[in-house]
Amino acid sequence: MIYRIIAAGIIGCLMMCSIGCSKDKPTPPKPVEASDPNTVSFDDGIFDFVEIICDDKQSAEGTLSVVEVQGNKMLRFNDDHSIPLEGKVQKLSISAAALLSPENLAKVRSIQFDVYADALDDSYVNQDGKNVKVPGTISCGGGTVTAKKNSNNENVWYDFEGFEGGEYNFDMSGAVHGEFKFLLAASDVCWSEDMDAANFLIMRWGCENASNLYVDNIVFYDESGKSLPLLDNNKTSSS
Repeated sequence: MIYRIIAAGIIGCLMMCSIGCSKDKPTPPKPVEASDPNTVSFDDGIFDFVEIICDDKQSAEGTLSVVEVQGNKMLRFNDDHSIPLEGKVQKLSISAAALLSPENLAKVRSIQFDVYADALDDSYVNQDGKNVKVPGTISCGGGTVTAKKNSNNENVWYDFEGFEGGEYNFDMSGAVHGEFKFLLAASDVCWSEDMDAANFLIMRWGCENASNLYVDNIVFYDESGKSLPLLDNNKTSSS
């Protein structure tokens, strides 16, 4: 009988350990790899079609570079942190005209991409009142000049719907997927073949910590949801 009691005790301990050990601990998020052949993934290190926009006193300043994160290359906006966090906006202009043929430029009805953010210090205060080295909330949006003309014969600006994500456990976030849609394309609120300077902005605001912005996996889609081919000199899809 005593052996049975001991055996039962051992089994009970093992079960308790199993239950206690089964709780999943957060693991660092992994970057998303490109799955579409028509993806701008920055694997070739080229980013001359991207520009930092500093058009007001709240625009973040810095430099651009291609970096490798867990084996995955992506574009990084290296914020120089000269602009205070409150009200700061990180802005990137992506030249669609440099990536697509004029014919395909006019077919774009949506743009999908991934953004990431890192944390460079522990200024973020969590719900427990502790300072932690995490990016916190990642809020983004964007817009573009379209082919539509207003009463002054000026091209109409179109604001894309914003999106949001966040990272509260690690100093580098996972992918926050964004999708910009030309919802008024039937009224010419989109790009046209003759827009040789067509571009779109990706903007991040509400930064809660000293942080850099990353962009990866840009894909352009037509009205049927089919990805549009990139120009030959921009075949930058992921390996």
